[in-house]
Amino acid sequence: MTQDRPLLGIMLMLCFCVLAPLGDAVAKILSNAIPIGMTLLVRFGIQALVLIPIVIFTRRPWRMRRRTLSLVVLRTALHIIGIGAMFLALRHLPLADAVAIAFVMPFLMLLLGKFVLNEEVGMRRLIACAVGFIGTLLVIQPSFAEVGPPALLPLVVAVVFALFMLVTRQIAKETDPISLQAVSGVMAVVAILPMLALGAAFDLPELQLVRPDTQTAWLLLVIGLMGTAAHLLMTWSLRYAPSTTLAPMQYLEIPFATLIGWIIFQDLPNGLAAIGILITIASGLYIVFRERAMSRVAPPVP
Repeated sequence: MTQDRPLLGIMLMLCFCVLAPLGDAVAKILSNAIPIGMTLLVRFGIQALVLIPIVIFTRRPWRMRRRTLSLVVLRTALHIIGIGAMFLALRHLPLADAVAIAFVMPFLMLLLGKFVLNEEVGMRRLIACAVGFIGTLLVIQPSFAEVGPPALLPLVVAVVFALFMLVTRQIAKETDPISLQAVSGVMAVVAILPMLALGAAFDLPELQLVRPDTQTAWLLLVIGLMGTAAHLLMTWSLRYAPSTTLAPMQYLEIPFATLIGWIIFQDLPNGLAAIGILITIASGLYIVFRERAMSRVAPPVP
């Protein structure tokens, strides 16, 4: 059993909060140059190539029962859709806005926990969900006025990843996290290749393979490595510190995304969006700390 080392866990999560929006920024740079299908193929292909040797050399268990394997297939499909929707959103939206809107996911997770898993959720947390969603709408409004329906794509990301996390909950205790990501990477590649073949056959622009120049090829490699590394950082952080300690830190991804968006793209949220981001962060943190307080007073399970 891994000994708790909270400071190390916090540092790993901090690295995740920087690396994840950096990867999104690279995806935004490439969003108009590389079709989404090809970007996804590289993203998941590198994930598989990096993690499969780790699974082999560390002799991690990777075989799964039929039920678990079915859920992993569903999880992989959700992962593909979620990342694809985020890449499309970044083509149209400022980085900070896209990340902030997608952070409606914790609120959706709470609601799914209540209505799908029958978890106990109090009125205060439901009110916080409503307030957080209002904050998200404030972020969406100026973006929607400017770019139209694509401003809703981060909401699709949030819904898909809420379902992704719901499925992950069902299999987390039955699978090794690195083996799960390795298997999922292979599944994603197997799923994406036929889609690219159809894209070539029917001349679908977003499902084409193109020949990148050297700089673009390096940036594609960076997307795959950053996406894989970010997930591993989050996984490892949870090995050394409890989720109640790390959950509030995930909201640091929003200010980091704002800073990165300003440095690289000279994008800053307007006044209404900035207020919405602050409301979203405050509501999310309230839910996190409320969950922590409730877990401390909950009676032990016999």
